[in-house]
Amino acid sequence: MIVVDLDAAIGFVVKKGDPVDRARLSYLRTGVMPSEDVISAMEAGQLPGGGWPTSARGKIPSIDVTCFRIDQLDDLGALGRPAAQQALAWLGRRQAADGSWQEVKELAPEAPEWAQPGDPEATLYLTANATFWLTVSGLDFRATLPYGDDTPIPYAECTARGAEFIKNSLNSDGTWPSYLMTGWLGAAVMYRQDMFYEAARMQSVLGERLPRMAPVDAAAMAASLRRVGVSADDWTMIAAKKRLAETQRTDGGWDSEQGDAFDVHLTLNVIRAIR
Repeated sequence: MIVVDLDAAIGFVVKKGDPVDRARLSYLRTGVMPSEDVISAMEAGQLPGGGWPTSARGKIPSIDVTCFRIDQLDDLGALGRPAAQQALAWLGRRQAADGSWQEVKELAPEAPEWAQPGDPEATLYLTANATFWLTVSGLDFRATLPYGDDTPIPYAECTARGAEFIKNSLNSDGTWPSYLMTGWLGAAVMYRQDMFYEAARMQSVLGERLPRMAPVDAAAMAASLRRVGVSADDWTMIAAKKRLAETQRTDGGWDSEQGDAFDVHLTLNVIRAIR
């Protein structure tokens, strides 16, 4: 049976990565947070309200960019810091009455296709992304409580409403009218909301696509599902690891098709998924 060569993957990141990449690797391997300088650099540019803009000079916070920054900070063990907590609170405030998220119309000229305000596919993707990270925050908070403690979990109402929006958007065959990434983020949310039927249907669709899935997508999917507690022995995870083992290069990395820097990020995602 072909398996991922984790030692080779680690060696690839050490050789090809920058200081932030190596800090992410260190945290993933040992749980030791990086230096203040590294984390502060990742937090830079945050707007007073808690979100991050689409560019260094931007003044309007973006849901898509803010979720991306939260993802980066999570890889450094920094979700408990004020910057990430403010960002999560901002996301919670931005939820619409129907449980969804979408960018404000002022961001239309600069938002990418997958985050265009008013676009139904983008709305479902952003809803899955924001709900996923608020779910992760709630899981981390719950993990700090002693057994039996009934302290309210932050963003529980937001995540429940977001999950309902995702559930009501699914097609009868378990597919979703949005991007591939929406599927694994949504499946992770369904799993944590005990919507196991919907989660299983979405995972089944993802499983059918795995044999042809690009390594970058297989890694991101596996890392997201593991982050919310899906078992490493789950059949979707086993299939994802098989796909990643088949596509690993002899130098230990994977081909992102976007250059060395993205290859390192992809390899870190693989390590996060199977560590």
